[in-house]
Amino acid sequence: MEDSTSPTDADLVDAARAALDDAYVPYSEYRVGAALLTSDGSVYTGCNIENANYSNSLHAEEVAIAEAVKVGHASFERIAVSSGVRDGVTPCGMCRQTLAEFCDDDLAVLCDEGDSISEYALGELLPNTISLDTLDAAERTERD
Repeated sequence: MEDSTSPTDADLVDAARAALDDAYVPYSEYRVGAALLTSDGSVYTGCNIENANYSNSLHAEEVAIAEAVKVGHASFERIAVSSGVRDGVTPCGMCRQTLAEFCDDDLAVLCDEGDSISEYALGELLPNTISLDTLDAAERTERD
């Protein structure tokens, strides 16, 4: 969805809530939706898609990132996450690492608390992330 005006935090949370309707969660029954704001003002949404073995399940944040990246976006401003129970769910560690691949530590992560929105910086949720620099440093250490 593209718009000439930047969506508000509430707009992003509403988009994440709308994505909940598409979640496929026959095992956990725990719906999660995400809405990712790109630097050009586009919003991409995702929902969780479960699999019977759980490890092949897709997380809402991953789906939103994939939707944006597949059409050429790689710069993001904010992400909102909501669950069907509005419990302030934050991205899991795997999703935080995926976000860190594309985003700086200051990416705003908005978490739906129902009547309010909690906001975190990605670096606050995932300090000392693994990055290309981390891998390069490890390779240099192995050579020395």
